[in-house]
Amino acid sequence: MQRTSILSLTLVAILATAATAEDPVSFRKDLAPLLLDQCLACHGPKKAEGGFRVDSFERVTKEGDSGSPGFTAKDLEGSEAFLRLISEDADERMPLEADALPAEQIALFKRWIEEGSNFDGDDPKAELITIIPAPTHPEPPESYRYTMPVTAVVFSHDGNELIVGGYHELTVWNPADGKLIRRIKNVGQRTRAMSLSPDGKLLAVGCGAPGRLGETRIFDMSNGNVVNVLGTTSDEVLDVAFSPQGDRLAIGAADSVTQIFEMPSGKHQLTITSHSDWVMALAWNADGTKLVSGSRDKTAKVFDSKTGELLVTYSGHGQPVKGVAFHPENKEVFSAGGDKKIHRWQVADAKKTAEVAFGGEVFKLPLSGEFMFASSADKTVRKFEAKTQKQVHSYAGHQDWALSVAYHPGTKRVASGGFDGRVRVWNAEDAKEVVALVAAPGYETASK
Repeated sequence: MQRTSILSLTLVAILATAATAEDPVSFRKDLAPLLLDQCLACHGPKKAEGGFRVDSFERVTKEGDSGSPGFTAKDLEGSEAFLRLISEDADERMPLEADALPAEQIALFKRWIEEGSNFDGDDPKAELITIIPAPTHPEPPESYRYTMPVTAVVFSHDGNELIVGGYHELTVWNPADGKLIRRIKNVGQRTRAMSLSPDGKLLAVGCGAPGRLGETRIFDMSNGNVVNVLGTTSDEVLDVAFSPQGDRLAIGAADSVTQIFEMPSGKHQLTITSHSDWVMALAWNADGTKLVSGSRDKTAKVFDSKTGELLVTYSGHGQPVKGVAFHPENKEVFSAGGDKKIHRWQVADAKKTAEVAFGGEVFKLPLSGEFMFASSADKTVRKFEAKTQKQVHSYAGHQDWALSVAYHPGTKRVASGGFDGRVRVWNAEDAKEVVALVAAPGYETASK
């Protein structure tokens, strides 16, 4: 970047119109969201143009390849990133190949530098995405013009409600007649996974937007209010799982990291970084001492859930692993994914003991008591005896991939969400369809 001995005319204009608010500029609230939204794509861990990164406060104030810091306290001319923000040269202005930031946003950066480039977080090395206040998400569409792939479904504790992931919302349906009961708002753009606490009081929702934000929102099921936001990261959360005891929550994300939190306090307990790609599936063993994860790195791994120690790695799939579950006797694991099979293997030595073939890739593998369920790209949902892996029923009717599945033992109903946005509910005992619905309020009326 070419240097000038005096501030540009653009900066002079900003000096004249800068905000005069009494409160200091908050790096966490005011600037970190702007950096993540406008700059992370070119200056993050995966791509760092000019050697400059903005994914933590420490990196924001470090020197890039030019030898100049991005932001220097009380020195506007010595803050290279700021000079690029106000540059009139489109080839050097940031964001590159985009419109200049609005004057009011540039004024915030100016004020912050003049105030001393202060940091109001706890750890300057922490990722920016983890220090910004949890966002209030946009309102969902009042009436959907298009359907959304249903990547997560779960029954309420009493089985009288079926919760379905939507666009910036959860929709709640009556699984007996398919009528809409309520809509839960303030959810991330897309919901990838849900887990209900064993007592049915809390719902963990793994959501986010690809390459931008991932988080797990904890909802009070009695009123639909957000009570906590955990595991915030820079990419989507892909699976969440309450421990059988309900005292911990595991979160897996597209940043390749698994996190474990104490519940209901939300206190962070453990970070596991053993996978080299997206963590797509999680499951606990019966006593909560072990956690298994499946990843796009084509492996499934079992960990000690207290220490995070890696106990065993299974590499038999050769394709991304999208579903995992412990065998009821806890000495073996089921895993499934892109190779169109469910594998059964031993925790002790990762030796495969059985497999079941499907006509398409296999997704999540929820386990309930003596039964395991599987949804597949072959448009079917299957029920197995978990101990023997013997198929009991096949649930048909989807016209597209069956992406998600849930089971309620009390009402003995199975629900599944499809890629085409349709949800189907069956009687588990005889595989007869109870109801089918489009999980997009207003879509059927608007499309006529």
